[in-house]
Amino acid sequence: MTARGALRRLIPSHLQPVSRRAPPPPPSAADEGPFPDPYALLVHDPIDLLSSLWRRAFAHPLPAPFPNLSGYASRLDLWFLSYQRACAHATGSFPPRHAVQLPTLHSLLRLRAAALRRHPAFPWGASTHLLIRSPADPPSTVPISRRKLEARLANAPPPFQDRVVQELLLLLLEPVFEPRFSPKSHAFRPGRGPHTAIRSVRSHFAAYLWFISADLTGVVDALSPDTILSCVQKAVSDRKVLSLLKSALNAPVRPGSVPPREKELDGLAKKRLKRKVLRKSRKKKVLNENEPKPDPYWLRLFFGFAPEQACHAPNYGHCGILSPLLANVCLNELDWWLEERIHEYFRPSSHDSIWKEAGDEGCHNPAWPEFVPSSGKEKTRKMDYLRFGSHVLIGIRGPREDAVEIRRQLMEFCESTFGLRPENSMVEIEHITRGIEFLDHVITRRVIYPTLRYTASGGNIVSEKGIGTLLSVTASLQRCIRHFRKLELVKGDRDPEPLPCSPMLYSGQAHTNSQMNKFLETMADWYRYADNRKKIVGFCAYVIRSSLAKLYAARYRLKSRAKVYKIASRDLSRPLRESTRNDAPEYSDLLRMGLVDIIEGVQFARMSSIPSCDYTPFPRNWVPHHELVLREYIKLQDPKFFCELHKTIKRKEINSPQDDVSRMVWYYKVYGVYDAKRSLQKLNDWKNTDEAANKENQILLGSVSMVH
Repeated sequence: MTARGALRRLIPSHLQPVSRRAPPPPPSAADEGPFPDPYALLVHDPIDLLSSLWRRAFAHPLPAPFPNLSGYASRLDLWFLSYQRACAHATGSFPPRHAVQLPTLHSLLRLRAAALRRHPAFPWGASTHLLIRSPADPPSTVPISRRKLEARLANAPPPFQDRVVQELLLLLLEPVFEPRFSPKSHAFRPGRGPHTAIRSVRSHFAAYLWFISADLTGVVDALSPDTILSCVQKAVSDRKVLSLLKSALNAPVRPGSVPPREKELDGLAKKRLKRKVLRKSRKKKVLNENEPKPDPYWLRLFFGFAPEQACHAPNYGHCGILSPLLANVCLNELDWWLEERIHEYFRPSSHDSIWKEAGDEGCHNPAWPEFVPSSGKEKTRKMDYLRFGSHVLIGIRGPREDAVEIRRQLMEFCESTFGLRPENSMVEIEHITRGIEFLDHVITRRVIYPTLRYTASGGNIVSEKGIGTLLSVTASLQRCIRHFRKLELVKGDRDPEPLPCSPMLYSGQAHTNSQMNKFLETMADWYRYADNRKKIVGFCAYVIRSSLAKLYAARYRLKSRAKVYKIASRDLSRPLRESTRNDAPEYSDLLRMGLVDIIEGVQFARMSSIPSCDYTPFPRNWVPHHELVLREYIKLQDPKFFCELHKTIKRKEINSPQDDVSRMVWYYKVYGVYDAKRSLQKLNDWKNTDEAANKENQILLGSVSMVH
């Protein structure tokens, strides 16, 4: 080796001339990875794959666990759909399929391989070993010190790749568990929600005296990973999916990745925070390129009215969005235990004319008074329940001793099944006359004294005063005032005074009224099934109109709400910049040219414009529309169904519904039998005897005489 060659070796490569640098080595197979072409794997529609999974799950027998999920988990199409859903959560936009580049698909393949291998386990929460990056993450090109890196990692949110894996697990596990869940569970499930829970209470909880209101949030939040896995294994037997779920539950969680809970602030801290928020709101915020837009003001207002039972969602390890589903899986054991208690507790009475069977919902209408005594030794014992998340509501028609016994059994079941006993203050027994708060509604009853008129044995019409009870589900006005006070739109409790809507200070009158109309429409839909819907929506409209009137008085220097109403009318639909007349030439000219927006009046300014309560009956065997479609599709795919249908067509003639109704009416008139099946059977029996001809002649002669 010459001296020049030795000296050249000492010079770093980036300082050498380009012509003298050694050519880079050719890429090896290890660098490229053993992954195939991703475009060759994206051949199926992910919606079709998920539809087939839902069909298999609903057609699969319930006691047996679902056998194979690895085949679905290895599909790159489902991984790509999970990536799209995670991008929609991070950036606010759903990326199209053709916009994703090849390096992202290679990253998805590496993420799939890391998630499906069992050893080593998937690195949950690894912010330094990223297999795929979020589109909203800026490229990190500036070097930082080790101390700053550790500080950032300590407070870093969960990485984007965790969200992608959670989305995939949710897509796979939700269809497996949905057919196994109880129909009395209404939270964190597709097609069900607070409205279905409120309608279920209205239709199925009539004539119940005692209610057990149980808050199992402390039990659900403290469930151990072993308890969760033991409940999941009853429905899922795939080892790869169970191993991935186990690693998500057992992996250590950094304190900074868990979202902090809201802390109670004193008066001085609230004032300082309010000033800080006000200063930030005055500054114009410029969003980043991939930063999602914030929710509009009316939607943030509505989210502030979320009930206490719907605000809290469990969080287990690195499961994230999968945690509510896992909580429902564990509490499903409690659901089926309560179903057994319902059948065991049911004891009908011979004096009861409504409830004769345990599964019978009775002949009553929830909007009609009940004339059945509610308790006593000789009365019917019956119970029912529903669950919304970790909150359980049990209705009991019987003495208080039975309610105390069921409460004790409930607490013992939680201790034996979940290893945790709920606190005594979280499981309360309340009487219907005191009112039970549930989902910001109050369940109570009204006693009425209707007049019962009937015909006595002598033909006389007798009028007597009766006693009836009506189940009442009303919206809680105090809860509504509390939510408005939390949003700083009113002050005071007993006599609330509206405050000006300061967040809309720099918005125009048309935009402000449009935002508040959307909020009022959403509130009217939220209180759709409340008996006092007109009253509660009218109160919300009064608060919003008064708040806007105070805001406009401050903005246009009108000094009082009365002057605002005088110029802008009661619904604030007239412009405040011009004159009191809405047909002012300046405003009409600008409106004709399209330079100003049409000012919509604030809705529900009159009580007559507020819709009434929706009393549509809620069937006991109600299921969401997507489940009906699935079960009907599975039934149509079954060959046995078509065989039976073919035999029926061969055995019987094809008739229209009008023919069936006319035949039923004729047989009822001739033979005195209401059921068509019994009519046909009776006619066949007569034809098989020797007297069939004589009976037919008698029937024909009788019908002819009736015509004449």
